[in-house]
Amino acid sequence: MRVDVIGWAALGLLLIAAETLAPGAFMLWMGFAAIAVFLAVLVVPGIPVLAQVAAFVVLSFVSIQIYRKWFRKAARESDQPLLNRRAQQNIGLVAPLDQAIVAGRGRIKLGDAFWTVEGPDLPAGTPVRVVAVDGMMLKVQEA
Repeated sequence: MRVDVIGWAALGLLLIAAETLAPGAFMLWMGFAAIAVFLAVLVVPGIPVLAQVAAFVVLSFVSIQIYRKWFRKAARESDQPLLNRRAQQNIGLVAPLDQAIVAGRGRIKLGDAFWTVEGPDLPAGTPVRVVAVDGMMLKVQEA
């Protein structure tokens, strides 16, 4: 058997096997592209190596785009979309300022954590509502 045929078969199988070890549906589609090139080289001998590589690149790109368009969007949505977005979970909460807002910055205690806040200058103890998040900075206004 020819080296190019064996090489594409091995690459296809390695990519598919790698997908089982590190799932993410990325290498699987590249493995399918390698298998397609393997089949083409097996059926039509004499395809130049550069054309084989170009076909693999194009087929990989096309197969990944097909996955992204038709298969990936079918992923179910989380019942807790803010689970790992702790700062955004605080939007809408009302609490008194722990530290006065001076020059636009202060501090608030929500749950067991202290948060830096931005907003209009207000004295300590004033109830404020979290209205937005900028990274780990909470934007507040007087409640």
